[in-house]
Amino acid sequence: MGCIEGSRFPSLKVFRSECQLWTVMLLLGTCLLYCARVTMPICAVSMNEDFGWNKKQSGILLSSFFWGYCLTQIMGGHLGDKIGGDKVILISASAWGFITAITPLLSQISSAHLVFMTLSRILMGFFQGVYFPALTSLLSQKVPENERAFTYSTVGAGSQFGTLVIGGAGSLLLDWYGWQSVFYFSGVLTLIWVYFMCRYLLKEKELVISLGILAKGFSISKQKKVPWRQLFRRPPVWAVIFAQLSSASSFFILLSWLPTFFKETFPNSKGWVFNVVPWLIAIPTSIFSGFLSDHLISQGYRTITVRKLMQVMGLGVSSVFALFLGHTRSFCKSIIFASASIGLQTFNHSGISVNIQDLAPSCAGFLFGVANTAGALAGVIGVCLGGYLIETTGSWTSVFNLVAIISNIGLCMFLVFGEAQRVDFSSAYEDL
Repeated sequence: MGCIEGSRFPSLKVFRSECQLWTVMLLLGTCLLYCARVTMPICAVSMNEDFGWNKKQSGILLSSFFWGYCLTQIMGGHLGDKIGGDKVILISASAWGFITAITPLLSQISSAHLVFMTLSRILMGFFQGVYFPALTSLLSQKVPENERAFTYSTVGAGSQFGTLVIGGAGSLLLDWYGWQSVFYFSGVLTLIWVYFMCRYLLKEKELVISLGILAKGFSISKQKKVPWRQLFRRPPVWAVIFAQLSSASSFFILLSWLPTFFKETFPNSKGWVFNVVPWLIAIPTSIFSGFLSDHLISQGYRTITVRKLMQVMGLGVSSVFALFLGHTRSFCKSIIFASASIGLQTFNHSGISVNIQDLAPSCAGFLFGVANTAGALAGVIGVCLGGYLIETTGSWTSVFNLVAIISNIGLCMFLVFGEAQRVDFSSAYEDL
């Protein structure tokens, strides 16, 4: 199992059990990130009924998450490179957990429900935007190259696990106690996770120092200069940015609209089935993709060849199943196609996500932030466009066609221009 080298990170000589504990806790953190993120799509239909929103208004609400999300990607990666990704993650988790827990209370402030809910989603996106860039920075500096794919895919499996948890538990809570209970459940769990992380894994002194750095305007004695011009002159950098843009946009569209698709197309189906099964399949798929990637590299296959193979599965084959999803009226087949599409998208964890670390390990957080900002902006457009297409055409096929087009554009860019050789040439990074 891949292992983070140094959990509190002042020393590289730590017990392996503590490294594994950090990996598990980061997996749980990713899980809770998605529990909070997916609460709104899970509750969207019920909230639409309560507040009288139409598809266009629902699309605005669902996409508003990405308005905030795209603002903090670069900042999150840059801060992760400078003060440590672990501290950035915990500070942001405290904020998004609190916002999630109080979201139902915002609907009681006034009759402008859509305005306050949209603001809460923007803030949610703002604080969650730093998570994956900070995580990428953390893993790129602490995990050796031949273990990165498995470690990242294991931690990244938390996104599917979180969607699975909130899809199952959230659907039951939604039926039993109403949509408000789903927000309380997700927000409180996140705050409990933050407490245990601060209490048992991260030294209080380290967190206080990090907050002090933030208060002083991010001034650090040992600053790393990001080689901006050098990075953005290289075609492989633009290839991975476009591929990440396509991957994130396609995933966000499916994440936001699949619950509504199943609810409206198959009104008699159980929510816990379509909100659980695709993500249940995706968890082992994500871990398998990381194992397969690292195994192929250890057998002597070129790193870039393996990364491109992962992307053929993650963007190419997954988009084929998305197309199938738009041309069936069978509930069973729809579950199979959705599961295949979502499951295969997890191969992106072992492709472009670690390719960013291949290209620029010394500033991987920053570069991932740039790529994910592009993905978030595309997500805003994609989710809104999805709502518009459904409202105007009355057909879900157009949404899944949109997913396939976006995915394959990114795949083509990565297959043609993608590389795995370092382009940052920074002496600040030491391969562990």
